[in-house]
Formats: sequence, C-alpha cells, structure tokens
Amino acid sequence: MTRLKDRMIRAAKLDVDLYEEVEADQGALGQAMVVVVLSSAAAGIGSFGQGGLGGMLFGMVAAIVGWYIWAYLTYFIGTRLLPEPQTKADHGELLRTIGFSSSPGLIRVLGIIPGLAEIVFFVASIWMLMAMVIAVRQALDYESTWRAVGVCAIGWVVQTILLVLLFAFLGGATQPA
Repeated sequence: MTRLKDRMIRAAKLDVDLYEEVEADQGALGQAMVVVVLSSAAAGIGSFGQGGLGGMLFGMVAAIVGWYIWAYLTYFIGTRLLPEPQTKADHGELLRTIGFSSSPGLIRVLGIIPGLAEIVFFVASIWMLMAMVIAVRQALDYESTWRAVGVCAIGWVVQTILLVLLFAFLGGATQPA
C-alpha cells in the first residue's frame, strides 16, 4: 500500500520518472486501476449532492470504462496516426500510465465542501490533463510534448463524439414511440 501511495504522490507531482517506471512495470496494471477507482470515487463524493449514491456508483463504472477506451484511443492515435520514429508502445503501457495520471483527481473529494465544487473540479481537470500529457509522452516515447498534447486533444474529440452519439442513441432508445 505504501508503494501505491508513493506512486500516486509522484504521479500527482508530475514526476516523469514515475511514468517511465509504471510504463515498464507490467505488474502495475492493478495499481493503475485502483488509482482510477479512487479518483472516480473522489469525484463521486465531491459531487454527491448532485447525483447521490446512484450517480456515484455510475460514475465509478463509467470512469473505469472510460479509462480503458481512452487508453485504447490514445494507443491507436499515438502509434498509428502520430508516431515518432522511436515510438513503441502497447495498450497496457498506456493503461498503466494514464491510470496513474488520474492521481490528481483525488482532490475532487473536496468538492463536497459547499461552494468549492466548481473550483476544485476545474483545478483537478487541468492538473489531470497535465499529468495525462506527461503519461502519454512517456508511454509513447515521444520527444515532443506538443505531439503528446495533440494525441490527447484528438483522443478527447473522438471520445466526446462517441459519448454524444452513445447518449443520443440511449436517450432515443428510452423515448416512447
């Protein structure tokens, strides 16, 4: 447990060496999943007033599924569409590094304090994005941080489109005929 806590702190500190470490550690996949679950639980607790227990549980499941999809999109975009000559990665490396980039999301638990939710969630989002760019740069062996930013931006757009289509489909499927 101490090792996980240490890794989460280093990930939140944007420690490049940590992202290299978990990229190489095939045994860190379980830890990465724990980080995603803890981060999503913190978000659920921080927004408990808006979604209740059901919203919190749904958010945790959605975070795990989203993490997996996001890692695959990043893998595909980073290795097929925007690779650098030295780029060599697999889906597991991205699952591990992106999972740890969720570490700053633990501060979202502070959103439960009245009046703080919006600012806490905003700060957490920016912090997690910065961590993700570092995670992607390290996992894909990029020399260019801007390329990692591009991969994250393209992945975000694709994931957003997919989610909009999914919710439109699910919303349409639940409407009476």
